[in-house]
Amino acid sequence: MSPEAWLLQPTLFLTGLSLLLSLAPTGLGMEVMAPATINALNGSSVKLSCTFNSCYKVENKQFSLNWTYQECRNCSEELFLQFRMKIMNKQLDRFGNRVEFTGNPTKYDVSFTLKNVQLEDEGTYNCYVLNPPDRHRGHASISLKVLTKEPPKHDSTVAVIVGASVGGFLAVVILVLMVVKCVRRKKQQRLNTDDQKTEEEGKTDGEGNPDEGTKFAHLRCCLCLGGVRGEDQHCHGSE
Repeated sequence: MSPEAWLLQPTLFLTGLSLLLSLAPTGLGMEVMAPATINALNGSSVKLSCTFNSCYKVENKQFSLNWTYQECRNCSEELFLQFRMKIMNKQLDRFGNRVEFTGNPTKYDVSFTLKNVQLEDEGTYNCYVLNPPDRHRGHASISLKVLTKEPPKHDSTVAVIVGASVGGFLAVVILVLMVVKCVRRKKQQRLNTDDQKTEEEGKTDGEGNPDEGTKFAHLRCCLCLGGVRGEDQHCHGSE
């Protein structure tokens, strides 16, 4: 069995469940998905997967991506990979030239591969994505664990069957959630636009017809004073 197979099997179901929960439509911001934990064998290459969903097409002139590394929870973040019009590798001394961008932003994939994994590479990897006109920057983090030896091998038949079933179910749920979210977002945008137009038209009508405004104020005055016969006649007479 290949090292990649045994590394993925234990976290297959939990990763799928976390993806499902992360896709719940909690707001108008975009969602960024990544496995919470990835195990890698010392000296091997590992792909740190990060994907996102958006109702808008990715435009290189506006799209932005940042990958940062944190050695510990309270440590400062170190920027090592960035996308501004094109991919830019910051070549930190920590990683050297071992970082390779293997994603495709136009396909909503911003993953990268870390080659020749070292024990010192353990830590938290943060993925930040912004895709205007989405206003909110999406974020996901991955905890990388580096193993020094391969765990015992075991039969993966059941895990493969369960993983395939869960994967198919998640694919359907994700598709439904994406459609519902996009419809809601676009409907909200149309409502906001209509409200703004209505408000502007109301202002235009009020400013463009001063005589009608004066007559309305005069009529209201007459109604208020209608109980007094003399003033009531005066109002009718002035009309």
